[in-house]
Amino acid sequence: MTLPIVHHADYDAKSVADDHRFPMRKYALVADLLREAGHAFIQPEAASEDWLQLAHDEAYVTAIMTQTLEAKAARKVGFEITPAIARRSAASVGGTCLAARLALEQGAAVNLAGGSHHAGPEGGAGFCVFNDVGVAGKLLLETKEVRRVAVIDCDVHHGDGTALIFRYDPRVFTASLHCEQNWPREKPPSDLDMGLAKGTGDAEYLAALGDLVEAALGTSPDIVFYNAGVDPHAEDRLGLLSLSDEGLRARDAFVARSCRSAGIPLCGVLGGGYARDARAVARRHTFLVEALNIAA
Repeated sequence: MTLPIVHHADYDAKSVADDHRFPMRKYALVADLLREAGHAFIQPEAASEDWLQLAHDEAYVTAIMTQTLEAKAARKVGFEITPAIARRSAASVGGTCLAARLALEQGAAVNLAGGSHHAGPEGGAGFCVFNDVGVAGKLLLETKEVRRVAVIDCDVHHGDGTALIFRYDPRVFTASLHCEQNWPREKPPSDLDMGLAKGTGDAEYLAALGDLVEAALGTSPDIVFYNAGVDPHAEDRLGLLSLSDEGLRARDAFVARSCRSAGIPLCGVLGGGYARDARAVARRHTFLVEALNIAA
């Protein structure tokens, strides 16, 4: 069965300049690379405000969608809140919600955006406007499409917003594998946190990943959300870890194989990636699609 791949042209918000620290162009580039490889995409609808409010404060959602967010809060997000950013953020959440439902149907699916794990109940941070996994997980639980959820977050930064969104929900197991010395300075506890030392390479990283995945799948979730950020790579400007391309490939393949072997649907999202070469970042994001193809 063909892996469902969700993409929307709005993922690339043109209001963000090419010299911004967040490489917005990577979303268009990864789609181009996958089209060249023969993949087709499914276009999502933007998430409604009702959906967004499952994980976020109503006033914050309204401020984003009407571009009336206070300047201080916008600085914390890291973007000027333009109409393009509002569209992009709602489309990205809609994409993860759609990919999750497709994963439940077909075993695996990927959204070519998402992983915005720093956005918490009260607002956004760290280039994350809305927490797509937070909204999608809440939505599936609310509609009773699932009873238990696990989040395997392998972005190099701690999944603080996701931890806060699900901190009082025993139906959700949150696991974060990250660089301990990296941002954010305050790391509210996930159900399982594994903080790695600066400079950690492939072998030590993959050993920790095995323990983290075993613990997450041991909770018997009905779906796994996998944040496959490529910012643990040695070339990443904001990462501080030292994974190679081969290490990232092995990581994504391990998560995909583990979920497939356990019979647990897997929804993959892109997460972060901040190397100077945006095309190299996009190419590394395609490793997720390669890995999930075997789980579909």
